[in-house]
Amino acid sequence: QVQLVESGGGLVQAGGSLRVSCAASGSTFSNYAMGWFRQAPGKEREFVAGISRYSTIIYYADSVKGRFTISRDNAKNTVYLQMNSLKPEDTAVYYCAAAYSGRPPFNLREYDYWGQGTQVTVSS
Repeated sequence: QVQLVESGGGLVQAGGSLRVSCAASGSTFSNYAMGWFRQAPGKEREFVAGISRYSTIIYYADSVKGRFTISRDNAKNTVYLQMNSLKPEDTAVYYCAAAYSGRPPFNLREYDYWGQGTQVTVSS
């Protein structure tokens, strides 16, 4: 079992930056690839970024490439999402997820554990 707790969401103006974190507990963190997803009101949950167990493989959605950076610290059991140049369309609840997999999946159904989410709101 893995418990995931996100933090760091909030309200930011367009063009600003925010870093969200996800702390894991309950199992060996480095056994899991990690992903960040987001869900805006009335929309499906979508993949944002993923990182492999030892950060050797990183994927981004095209919509955030060049603006967001995913990273992890296995010693701290934490995965991060640094979000720069935020846009109003980035407004969503951001979720982290863990997959018992070498590569971070793009498909949310391949993730085994989920956090409760943290709200990110970008004002124009």
